[in-house]
Amino acid sequence: MTTANANWSPSRSATQDLGAGWWLLLISGIAWFAFAFVVLSFSYATVWSIAVLLGVTLLLIGISEFFIAGFVPGWRWLHALLGLGAVAAGVLALAWPGETFVIAAAIIGWYLLFRGILDIIASLITRADEDLWWLRLLAGAVEVGIGFWAIGYPGRSLVLLAVWVGVAALVKGFTDMAMAFQLRSLK
Repeated sequence: MTTANANWSPSRSATQDLGAGWWLLLISGIAWFAFAFVVLSFSYATVWSIAVLLGVTLLLIGISEFFIAGFVPGWRWLHALLGLGAVAAGVLALAWPGETFVIAAAIIGWYLLFRGILDIIASLITRADEDLWWLRLLAGAVEVGIGFWAIGYPGRSLVLLAVWVGVAALVKGFTDMAMAFQLRSLK
């Protein structure tokens, strides 16, 4: 068994391969911005429409987490686990829209809380290697704040629930775009 070198860095070709997919994250970020615009400008008439939008959001978050798991060298299992949890929650939200509204704030709140904590930890771990580590730290702090807010007030109105979904989509879009430009610099 060999001991890992503390100064290990990926080879030039591995770094270039990683940087070659930067445009996929850029497209993902743009799609998240477009989705946030739709969510934040949509007129909600029923609990069912919120549940469907929440289900779709959670499914997209899950797919995004699986995509990230394919690119990150460490913590891959955690991104896959977050993706699996988000997809499962999205399917449940679509299957039972009536009950979804009652637990929607809790689902969003707990997801944002854990995702924010992980983003904060990841930003602090990678701050020596990433120029934009502070952006992930800021996004994590926002996610934690919104998560606590959602957990503390589960009975909020449809409008506030839409704002939570929209803000999560904006944060995700901004983070994906920042990561895309970071990967592009590796290319």
